[in-house]
Amino acid sequence: MPALDDRYLDLRLHLARTGPCIIAFSGGVDSTFLLKVAHDVLGRGVQAFTAVSSSLAASERAEAVSLARLIGATHRLVETHELNDPGYLANDGRRCYFCKRELFRVLGTIARQAGGLPVLYGAIPDDLGDDRPGMRAAEESGARAPLIEAGLTKSMIRELSKRLRLPTWDKPAMACLASRIPASTPVTVEALGRIERAEAAVRSLGYRQVRVRLEADGSARIELDREVLDRALSPEGRRALSGAVLAAGFPGVSIDPRGYRPSGVLPPGARLEASSR
Repeated sequence: MPALDDRYLDLRLHLARTGPCIIAFSGGVDSTFLLKVAHDVLGRGVQAFTAVSSSLAASERAEAVSLARLIGATHRLVETHELNDPGYLANDGRRCYFCKRELFRVLGTIARQAGGLPVLYGAIPDDLGDDRPGMRAAEESGARAPLIEAGLTKSMIRELSKRLRLPTWDKPAMACLASRIPASTPVTVEALGRIERAEAAVRSLGYRQVRVRLEADGSARIELDREVLDRALSPEGRRALSGAVLAAGFPGVSIDPRGYRPSGVLPPGARLEASSR
């Protein structure tokens, strides 16, 4: 795949020209690939930082630590305080802006203390067609997106990650826990904790792509890969899933028969109650 190889080479050349840098590292497909290539090119000149707050699941934090160790990169966990920002808590459609503004504020301070290092993050061309308030915050901060500059799409990054033997090459899409809370419903630490417990319980049943979304009435809606819906919607599957999520503290549970969708938007009538309390 010459085009893929050319873009991979462009990324390596771009990182070599950039020199020592800081990378915002979530442990997702894109930032893991970016960290791997940057470390291959720059070695100890790369420092990776993972933001830690109540919106990051403990399992994702642990995976970020493990991935950075696998790559061999210098890695630190840093606290961010987006939950102190009324704009973030309001969850009025600009939540990601306030979250990323706080992230890049923290990383910008670290970068200045290190002598003015550039801050890089893992945005990709696929993100450009969507409303991405977090990207506005990154632009305002001066953070750079080398994967966009190299023209590497998600499918390309997955293929290259597979070549590089990164375990994230087929990792499901991820997003912060607050993305499970509907717009205009305030974000709270309690709600984030309940969602985290519920998703961990569902994953313990063997499901991989999992979203437990908070409904307006306080109940939970489970979204899973379509390939596993037959199992999930069977009587045994429904009992196990509803029991796991109810035990996490939700008053009621439904399983979305349409399966996982990144937006989380539920079409009218597309809801099947699994259990309720």
